[in-house]
Order: sequence, then C-alpha cells, then structure tokens
Amino acid sequence: MRDFLIATNYTKDQNLELTSRIEQYIAGHGGSSRRIIGDRDGQVSYRLEERERFDGILALGGDGTILKVSRDLRQMNIPVVGVNLGTLGFLTEVEPDQIFPVLDRLFADDYEMEERMNIHGAIYKEQKAVPLHEDVALNDIVITRAGFSRVIGLKIFVNGKVMDIYEADGVIVSTPTGSTGYNLSAGGPIVSPKTSLMIVTPISPHSLTSKSIVLSSEDEIGIEVLKMRKAQKEEAIVNFDGQPGIQLSAGDRIMIRRSASVTRMIKMFDVSFYEVLREKIANHL
Repeated sequence: MRDFLIATNYTKDQNLELTSRIEQYIAGHGGSSRRIIGDRDGQVSYRLEERERFDGILALGGDGTILKVSRDLRQMNIPVVGVNLGTLGFLTEVEPDQIFPVLDRLFADDYEMEERMNIHGAIYKEQKAVPLHEDVALNDIVITRAGFSRVIGLKIFVNGKVMDIYEADGVIVSTPTGSTGYNLSAGGPIVSPKTSLMIVTPISPHSLTSKSIVLSSEDEIGIEVLKMRKAQKEEAIVNFDGQPGIQLSAGDRIMIRRSASVTRMIKMFDVSFYEVLREKIANHL
C-alpha cells in the first residue's frame, strides 16, 4: 500500500497533530495521502470522486468514525484500518503509539484482510410494494419509540412467519460486528465478527420471556409497527448505524436481510477477538 485516505475525527485529534505526523511519514516513505476531516462535532461526511483511488483508509477516531467511513465509501470498497483515539473501541485495532510501525507493514503489504458482514434494510410504508427507503448497516438497524410513546408494539417475522410480538422500547437487529455495540448494552449476546448471522434483541421489553434470538444470515427478518397510541401518528423511528432516523407509523414495516456488500477491514495483529474482548471489557470496568 502506498496511497492512503486519512479520515480524521476532529474532536479526537484536535489541532490535527497526529494526522499531520502521519501525512509527513507517508510522504517521507514515498507514499501519498489525502485527508478528510470531520467538523468540530465529530460528524464526518466522506465523499470521493469515482476517479479517486486509494489503497487503504486510515480512520483516526473511534468505532463511530469507522462506521461513517464504511457507510459513505461503501461503493468504493476500500479496506479500512482503525486507529483508536477513543475509549472502548472494538473496530479500531491500532493504538496511536503503534501507527508508524503499522505504516511500515502496510508499505510492505504485511497484513491480513477481514470481510465483515453487512445487513440491508428496506422500509415499506402503508402496505406499498415499493420501498420508501433502503440502506445498509455494518453494525445494526434499530427501531425505537418516537415522540411520547411509552412503549411500541412490534410484530417480528422470520421468513414470513410470525416469531414474536414485542411490547418494548424498540428492537435491535445486529450483525456480528455490531454485537459489541448497542446490542451488548441491551443485554444481547456477543458473537465473533467472523460469523455470518443476525441477532434480534428487544430493548427493555415489557415481558420476562422476550429475549435475544440468533438467526441465520440466510433468514429474512420482517418487523411491522403496531398501533399503540390513538392520538399519535408516528409510533417509531428506524436508524441505520446510528444515522438520523426515519419515522414509522402503524402498519409500516421494514424487511432486513444479509447485504450483498461487505466491509473490508485490515487486520494488523495476530490477536483473537476473544483476547480483545477480554482486554476491552476489563479496561472499561
């Protein structure tokens, strides 16, 4: 690798000190780079022309930075390596003091590549056959209550058959990568990012029997919003990887399946996911 896109979260690298040092190091070793900087609120928007090509992306920030890079540049299929400038990062493998030895290895093409599963969601309004909106998520698709709703009703289908009806604050459909995110906070299981599956986890369900369920990546999940409040039109909001949400009304549904696209992650160290998990959680306690 010689040509890099450096995607920096401004709030994590204030004054762009590390970004500038990385640029100088790359140039000093015969490579090239281009920087894209998030605004002061850390909201990064990455856009490249089709003619622009990079061997890899250095994402400087936290897991959120990698998620944003993955979304905005998905069609270009550029592999990403994450540099952890945050706290509890499961996607960001490289610490700041490791970056220059890591760059040396990238120059020498000394790394492994991992492909992370994505999920695709299509939103259908008012029983229409054509989706209102479609999107892809690396971490999760989340449906949560909207407005003043105290609880929402969600009918969950798997391959066209009713699996359960949740009365809850919402539901998370997670990828293996997203199992350590919101899914974990909601009490869902942690799974290896190398697996191919989907996890359905209710958020604060009003039932002692409503638990997470792990499904095959070949399954199709349908979620229909049920009417719970007579005076409120919008019952729920759906988010893809934490992006601004789309409002849903009773009768609306979202269909979720495995996406044809993947996110390519550059893996630099021969450290298992379980070792990383143990270290991250121990340091966070």
